[in-house]
Amino acid sequence: MKNFLIPTTLKDDTISAVKSAVNQSKNTESEIILVLVSEAPDTFSSSGFLREMKSGLTRSQEEVLETCRYIIEHTSNVKLKVHNQYGLSAPIFKRLIEAFSVKLVILTHSYKQETKRIHQYLVQLAGNQKCPILHLSTEVNKEVFHKALYVENSSKNIHVKDVQEFLSANFSFEIVSQTASFEDNYENVAPFLSEAISKHNIDMLVETRKGEKIKFKKAKKENVNEKLGLPVLSLYEEMV
Repeated sequence: MKNFLIPTTLKDDTISAVKSAVNQSKNTESEIILVLVSEAPDTFSSSGFLREMKSGLTRSQEEVLETCRYIIEHTSNVKLKVHNQYGLSAPIFKRLIEAFSVKLVILTHSYKQETKRIHQYLVQLAGNQKCPILHLSTEVNKEVFHKALYVENSSKNIHVKDVQEFLSANFSFEIVSQTASFEDNYENVAPFLSEAISKHNIDMLVETRKGEKIKFKKAKKENVNEKLGLPVLSLYEEMV
């Protein structure tokens, strides 16, 4: 069973995330978990706590949720679960991953742009999990990916064959080209990247990551998928 966790505030690109999960399910029995996180209400009253927990969805959020449910109703092998999480910590998030047997976390562009601290915290917590993360691009109509560019940014010298072996066992992506890390030299290598992407019809990037300390920064750093406009599959180094 291949389960997917999608943190969401029910913006429109949640629909693309659900479609991506359906495509990655490879027609196996799967469950998509939409996670809505919010701060635990600061009250000592049990009735007050329950009242604050029952904050309703807006009309646009309801429409996004109904569209997601419609997609799943017409997909025989996939189920949909909505999980409301009040309060968040590293142990809690780890238990969510384990309890739902999550094989892939999908992060939308809109979710990573959320300004509330709890949403930013979740994104960073996800990066420290051993579970693969698919960072979707701003191109919301793209849900199926086939050809990947492998970005070598690991100090461990992970061989591209090992990465491809992991991808073949878990996903439907094929690495057709590779490049050294260009995070600090993007302007100089951008023309060559664009040429490679166009030549090989590349529609996503694959990179590895390692755990980092949680830091909250006022200025958000532009991610590689924002620079190139492509989704990025991020693999935890120890899992490759």
